[in-house]
Amino acid sequence: MSKKIKLLWDFRGPDSGEIARHHALHLNDFIKKEKMATQISGHEVLTDMHAVAYMVVEEAMMIQIRDALLPHRGEIYNENLG
Repeated sequence: MSKKIKLLWDFRGPDSGEIARHHALHLNDFIKKEKMATQISGHEVLTDMHAVAYMVVEEAMMIQIRDALLPHRGEIYNENLG
């Protein structure tokens, strides 16, 4: 099984949750358009002033996706933890 990377886009401010939710819709559209094997994306509200949108990609595709979509950061994805 190949390693997966969770790419994250951070949003801050009182509207961060709605912005992250909307951004996640665009990430999902990108996954479908590119017919990506891993189809994990979404958003999480971390606090009332910080939310993230995320997409999980195969490690082999990380640089290509990173350069195309410019995430703010990334972390190793653990399927058991999410």
